[in-house]
Amino acid sequence: MKRILLLGLKLKNFKGVESFSFDLRGENAKAFGDNGTGKTTLKDAFDWLLFDKDSQNKKDFSIKTIKDGKVLHGLEHEVEATFLVDDVELTLRKIYSEKWTKKRGSAEKLFSGHTTDYYIDEVPSKKKEYTDKVVSLVDEELFKLLTSPTYFNEQIHWQKRRATLLEICGDITEEEVIASNKELAKLPVILQGRTIENHRKVIAAKRSEINEKREDIPIRIDEVKRNLPDLEGLNKQELEAQIAKLTSEIDEKQDLISNIRNGNAISLKQREIQEIELELLEIKQAHEAGSKDDLYMLKAQIQEETSNISLLESKQSNLRQQKRFNDDNIDSLDKRLQKLRVEWAEVNDQEFVHNDECECPTCGQELPKEQVSATREKALAQFNLSKSRMLENIDTAGKREKGSKEELLEKNEKLAKEYELIGKQIVEKQERLEKLNEQLKVIESTVIDIMDNPSYATKLQEKFDKTSELDKFRLSARTEIQEVEEEIRQLKITRVNLQADIAKFSVVDQSEKRIEELMDQEKHLAAEFEKLEQELYLTEEFIRTKVNLLEEKINSKFKYARFKLFDQQINGGLLETCETLYNGVPYSTGLNNGHRIVVGLDIISTLSEHYGISPVIFIDNAESITEASLPKMDSQIIQLIKPPSFEELDKSAQDALIKESGSYETAAKAWNEKNSRLRVEYPNREAILCH
Repeated sequence: MKRILLLGLKLKNFKGVESFSFDLRGENAKAFGDNGTGKTTLKDAFDWLLFDKDSQNKKDFSIKTIKDGKVLHGLEHEVEATFLVDDVELTLRKIYSEKWTKKRGSAEKLFSGHTTDYYIDEVPSKKKEYTDKVVSLVDEELFKLLTSPTYFNEQIHWQKRRATLLEICGDITEEEVIASNKELAKLPVILQGRTIENHRKVIAAKRSEINEKREDIPIRIDEVKRNLPDLEGLNKQELEAQIAKLTSEIDEKQDLISNIRNGNAISLKQREIQEIELELLEIKQAHEAGSKDDLYMLKAQIQEETSNISLLESKQSNLRQQKRFNDDNIDSLDKRLQKLRVEWAEVNDQEFVHNDECECPTCGQELPKEQVSATREKALAQFNLSKSRMLENIDTAGKREKGSKEELLEKNEKLAKEYELIGKQIVEKQERLEKLNEQLKVIESTVIDIMDNPSYATKLQEKFDKTSELDKFRLSARTEIQEVEEEIRQLKITRVNLQADIAKFSVVDQSEKRIEELMDQEKHLAAEFEKLEQELYLTEEFIRTKVNLLEEKINSKFKYARFKLFDQQINGGLLETCETLYNGVPYSTGLNNGHRIVVGLDIISTLSEHYGISPVIFIDNAESITEASLPKMDSQIIQLIKPPSFEELDKSAQDALIKESGSYETAAKAWNEKNSRLRVEYPNREAILCH
């Protein structure tokens, strides 16, 4: 087993503790002091040194010293611990400091953050090296699990606690559970490869579905019964005979209507009217043959010329738009040309200016005249060259803009000529259109209306007379047909009523069959539900068996701690949990602090044996446990104890202190002052007081 002992722990300016040295030498120790004297700070410092967290597993706790509500700046906050790991010493030290920097131009230093320095065996180290060294000792989660009696039950989630117990003791397979209970022999066939939990979900879904269907069946049967038609006084055979007789009478009357509509007088008049209509069409065609053709041809020419004029006018509109666009561009070019002329004049008016009184930039003496003259000539040449290039660039730009303007003017001339040509074409087309319209008026005045044709008018009157005669025949037939149709309508109403009565027999037959189907379905669902109930019972029996086996197996690993891994639900089901018990009392409710420590140490003992690691154990609030009830541990134990106040001491202890000091007040004051500062007691050494 890997054994980790704490030889010493030193604090400097850590959470208000100015300086403290915990000289353990690998032995057990007790730290006494009232609340606020720094007992828990020892565990906070120990955890921060290793994992950057306090004893409550928080990373954002305050390390700095606070006085009168304000942080004291400029201090180094330091923790150092020396371990004995399998007989090899290891010293770890960590220093947390403020970083103050002076910015350029500022007289004062400004706070700019914090730095942390790391040391391994007094050798400065990088953070990764330091972290890797801590990890090489033991995993953070496991270390906290093995160094605090409350960590397992108060700091980690119940699901993780449960997983840890199963890891230590091993889970129980389905095969082992089934083999331990004869009632479960049928379960493998029922599961069909599913897990117990998944099959219970299947059962729950099916039971819910079956219950819904079973509850719905009586309602559906009642609905079918309520909708059954009344057959009292009805005879199916008599109804069928009456319907057959009515159908025969209706068919006879339909034939009578067809004979009336197909009478000879009506047919003869219809043929005579059709012959007259053919003669009218021939007369009209002969009448319109000649002048009508000329009229249609002339109208086609007028339409064509009108369309041509519209096309030409559209072209003129496009030409006007192009010219407006070109004119706008010409105006823009004129403005740019004017700007270039002004720019050319400004550049051309520029004159060369030179300072002939030149001095040496190094010594301040005047330069020789020949050197000044050469410099002036060079500057003049450079000025003339630059001016020449600028004028040349302006000229080039002006020529380019002028060329663009001339090109646009040339396009406008072409557009004007084309516009004028199209205008002439429009005038020609309009003159031709006027002539065609005059010709149309002449031809229309010579065309004779068809109604003025004597032959057409005679035949039209003949058609009118024949049509009047046909209407008289039809009116007489229509009256007769209407009387027969009314008789047919009454017969059909009677037949529909009889058919409705006979349909009731079919509805009753179908309803009775449906009721039988629903009752059979209800029986089938009841059998299915009973089968699911048996399967559900087997799964629950499986879980109960597994719970007993699993809890027995896990609890056998511990001396005091017992674990409840399942909760019984109201509906009889089981819900996974992980509750620690001590003498039947749940850890989370009703268990006092002393028993919590006992059960926590028992858990640490089993976990240490399983993982093969025995580190130092810190017991906070250890005043709640007596030496007699403290389990024997193969680990170094540090107890953090809040002593009772003088008033809380038993009478004999108070009397002894009063006798020693001389009065009650002196004894109480001395006792309370003693406990107002952190005090460490070792088994075989003198107690150490923290200043």
